[in-house]
Amino acid sequence: MVASTGGMLWSHSTRGAILSSPAVANGMVFVGSQDGNVYAFTSDLLWSYTTGGDIQSTPEVADGIVYVGSHDHCVYALNVTTGEELWNYVTGNSIYSSPTIVDEIVFIGSMDHTLYALAASTGGMLWSHSTRGAILSSPAVANGMVFVGSQDHSLYAFDVNTGEQFWSFTTGGRVDSSPAVAENAVFVGSQDHTLYALNMFDGVELWSFETGDAIQSSPRVVNGVVYIGSRDHTLYALDANTGKVLWSYKAGDIIDSTPAVADGIVYVGSHDHRLYALDAGIGEEYWSYTTGGIVDSSPAVVDGIVYVGTQDHSLYTLSAQAGKKLWSFATGGSIISSPKVANGLVFVGSSDHSLYAFNQMSISPDEQAKG
Repeated sequence: MVASTGGMLWSHSTRGAILSSPAVANGMVFVGSQDGNVYAFTSDLLWSYTTGGDIQSTPEVADGIVYVGSHDHCVYALNVTTGEELWNYVTGNSIYSSPTIVDEIVFIGSMDHTLYALAASTGGMLWSHSTRGAILSSPAVANGMVFVGSQDHSLYAFDVNTGEQFWSFTTGGRVDSSPAVAENAVFVGSQDHTLYALNMFDGVELWSFETGDAIQSSPRVVNGVVYIGSRDHTLYALDANTGKVLWSYKAGDIIDSTPAVADGIVYVGSHDHRLYALDAGIGEEYWSYTTGGIVDSSPAVVDGIVYVGTQDHSLYTLSAQAGKKLWSFATGGSIISSPKVANGLVFVGSSDHSLYAFNQMSISPDEQAKG
């Protein structure tokens, strides 16, 4: 806890009562539990960097640099180890979009209606292309093309090197969903309630599937299945080739979170404050974990741990198999940004204007050996 305010910084659950007093030495905290284990914890927060606005953008990491957008209109490039700012680029409005880095180019959208391509090493603008609406969607890159949605109701395809527009496809509503590419098709949701599958080379519609409400969630395509959430409270699993419903699962509220799939399990958050773990093949619930707030953040699953942020201001880490809370860290604002795990670190943005970096190894599901 913060000594001056009593605010909780992090917590860790054991399987038994803790009657012993913690001991601190060499940057580690040691404590015993009635589950028979002695635990050793290291300092979890490596660094934080404060921008001039909320961070709802999801950070991306490449070549020792973490990139993220902020509501202060800027794209930031920071050293992954120290959090030192390397450069920033100022756009014309807030950034909700998350960066995509391919071949040393940073692609990111802005509420100023523009998709930017920036040099990853310097932040210099290589090209930009304006749409007729704000861009909340995050770009996807494949086969020399960059795809992004716009609030002008369209999905666009541009040349990655020049920004030349190849095609656009108009839906019946805003496209805040981020596109996903698989097997020469691009998938994207729209506020018109519909998930679209398009030919990635010419934008021709292959199939579409209408849900019961707007789609803010972004599709995840794994092993020929498209997983997508809807504001109709439902997670859908669709055949990627035909759009046929394989199964659906009804949550307790809106699903804006983008699903993650790992080891045959699909993980997704909901406005009902829960994170769900479902069988990816049949949609059967394995477990759900109730947080203290809306879960718009999209989970990241790495090495048997699920990382997810919530609007109760906290980053949670859970056991992927059992859904047991391992650790949580309270920031100063809602977490809509999705965690990124890379280089042994966990990065996440918060509405308190800060990007946080944690040591991944200090958030291990494995208990210390019994003494």
